Amino acid sequence: MKYALINLVNFVVCQLFALLAAIWFRTYLHSSKTSSFIRHVVATLLGLYLALFCFGWYALHFLVQSGISYCIMVIIGVENMHNPMMIITQKITSLACEIHDGMFRKDEELTPSQRGLAVRRMPSLLEYLSYNCNFMGILAGPLCSYKDYITFIEGRSYHVAQSGENGKEEMQCERAEPSPNMAVIQKLLVCGLSLFFHLTVSRTLPVEYNIDERFQATASWPTKVVYLYVSILAARPKYYFAWTLADAINNAAGFGFRGYDKNGAARWDLISNLRIQQIEMSTSFKMFVDNWNIQTALWLKRVCYERVSLSPTIQTFILSAIWHGVYPGYYLTFFLGVVVTLAARVMRNNFRHHFIKTPQLKLLYDIITWVVTQVAVSYMVLPFVLLSIKPSFMFYSHWYYCLHIASILVLLLLPLKKTQRGKKTHEDVQLSRSKKFDEGENSLGQNSFSTANNVCCQNQEVASGHSSLKQ
Repeated sequence: MKYALINLVNFVVCQLFALLAAIWFRTYLHSSKTSSFIRHVVATLLGLYLALFCFGWYALHFLVQSGISYCIMVIIGVENMHNPMMIITQKITSLACEIHDGMFRKDEELTPSQRGLAVRRMPSLLEYLSYNCNFMGILAGPLCSYKDYITFIEGRSYHVAQSGENGKEEMQCERAEPSPNMAVIQKLLVCGLSLFFHLTVSRTLPVEYNIDERFQATASWPTKVVYLYVSILAARPKYYFAWTLADAINNAAGFGFRGYDKNGAARWDLISNLRIQQIEMSTSFKMFVDNWNIQTALWLKRVCYERVSLSPTIQTFILSAIWHGVYPGYYLTFFLGVVVTLAARVMRNNFRHHFIKTPQLKLLYDIITWVVTQVAVSYMVLPFVLLSIKPSFMFYSHWYYCLHIASILVLLLLPLKKTQRGKKTHEDVQLSRSKKFDEGENSLGQNSFSTANNVCCQNQEVASGHSSLKQ
């Protein structure tokens, strides 16, 4: 317990130091004053220092992983490197796939998102280490694409694409550099509230109480359901704190600018990892997953779902479980996640259209689906929090495996209705996506030039790509 507390304190202290360093980095090492080489060096050295402070000599793992992976990319060649990279971290696998797409595959073989993220030249060792080990994301991320990071380091994040008469991008011009200060302050306020909630309310609602024998024997079913939901709800603020603080650190350094909204306000959510309001108000499993750990969901889609042909949904959940670690609770959660994903897809296709005819029915549908979604997600992720297999099966047995059985019955009894999108051929989907991508490129006059392709890709992925991955 004492060791865990020390680790928590070290993490918070280092992240606060990184926040101050990010402000200094943006102010005194701005791209207009400093070369990309210096920015890479400083970002890398500060990142390694924070890792050394937090983990001691175990921080050498960062250098060993990055070094071995870089050697593999240089020695083996770009046409084969994406396979061995799958055992390394998110950034390494992402960059491996992006280099493979940019230097080995033909453009017509790529999806629009892959074309937008493709890396056309081999990074230098300094660029590679800076991307993987920079102080802004070495402790808690979030994941970003290599192209977005290099664009930020080279100071091209604030160039604006101007459309010509033919609708094509003809020139770029400078626009006043937006300040991230307000976005950083707002995210720090969220961090403060999340940390306060975690240190107070979360400690009074332990998740382990869901498997307490006396509680399970004496509590009524409504009480069990409410406590399951509330205890999992209380477990989320620690993730809100860590991910929002990491996002604020990157923003404070000037990284994370995503362009401008329709009102001309700057958006600082390029690498944001969650949307708290959408998570807590989710009315479907898909909506919950689309807004939770966003960058990891995009990573799973880009490195696995889009690249496998046999059972991509199942393989993606397996990869997610392996990436998280070796605890049995992870595998129980993601195994059930596959079944729930398929069952939710069938339920939606069979029933939703009956409830959208009037506002009253739609409201009733939203209330019912919110309750079902929140309880189902809480049931599904409890083993993820408990970690071990024995307490997880104790919980399942106390609840009579109800979600497992219900999901299987849905798949067995209800017809699988294909949507119009499901009836399209692969070629039709690719053509449709390419057309949307081209249209999106022509309307990016208000977006950041440096991240235009990635913004367009992410919008498509979040809006349509996840629906096929996670209903």
